Amino acid sequence: MGSGIWSTDVYDAADRYRRSTGRSAFSYSDSGARTVHPALDPRDASRESRDSDEHPQSTPIAVLFDVTGSMRRVPRALQTKLPQLLGLLQRQGYASDPQIMFGAIGDATCDRVPLQVGQFESDNRMDDDLGRIVLEGGGGGQMSESYELALYFMARHTVTDNWEKRGRRGYLFIIGDELAYTQVKAREVAGLIGDDLGEDVPLRQVVDEVTRRWDTYYLLPAGSHYAGNATVLDFWRDLLGQNAVVLDDLDAVCETIALTIGLGEQAIDLDEGLRHLDHAGSSATGTVSKALARLGRGRRAEVSTLPAFRDTAGGVTRL
Repeated sequence: MGSGIWSTDVYDAADRYRRSTGRSAFSYSDSGARTVHPALDPRDASRESRDSDEHPQSTPIAVLFDVTGSMRRVPRALQTKLPQLLGLLQRQGYASDPQIMFGAIGDATCDRVPLQVGQFESDNRMDDDLGRIVLEGGGGGQMSESYELALYFMARHTVTDNWEKRGRRGYLFIIGDELAYTQVKAREVAGLIGDDLGEDVPLRQVVDEVTRRWDTYYLLPAGSHYAGNATVLDFWRDLLGQNAVVLDDLDAVCETIALTIGLGEQAIDLDEGLRHLDHAGSSATGTVSKALARLGRGRRAEVSTLPAFRDTAGGVTRL
């Protein structure tokens, strides 16, 4: 996947049509759907970010967000900010040939749709994937959701030319406000993804796997139920260190993602990126500055010295 070119004009036309007809941007969910859309079903699936003549230096970016009740308006806010995310990445040159995949996270212990995963796209089909997401609105009420299943899928069911050809990690952003479960449960993986693990996998092992190929971030935004919760933040900083980021303003989520990628690609330093936001009239500058201060003045999605890996039959195979 990943062919085609994003058009803000196409997005704006679709948005105007939705407004004029009263249709929701999340029409699949708001129509009453309570099963995963076939295009987002993770069972027996993998997701690929590949180079092409249109996009010879693809940069894979995955954004998966919690859609349980505690996240309130976060998914809808993200959808409205999509043009800003693509605009910053493309117009400012923060990443070469960005290919973005959206997904959603629920709770496998109680939700009907605990994991939804779109395709890597370079054009307006990524907006279509957002529209297919079921906004579960549930959750188990125990301050944990199934983030570990999303991490497992990203570790073992994604393939990118950025890694296989260039030894460079992609970017993974988990947007949530709760803890992950401490084990990837074999029973849940078999039912939702189709892999036969034989035994549960510790969360720490899965995090080690996913961070080998993905520069991984956890964003804890304002507007969620557990915003600013020290227990949640400490949990994710233990797993991801400085890559657990607090957002004081939900509306700054896309700018934060874009500048994080720009820093990782060494396309900008933080001061330059903040100036770009100011010049664009963004109100997110203060929030982004505070959120990314912990990441330093410049970062890189480094070239790995390890052999590349690829996904085969639900597992990871050394090339």
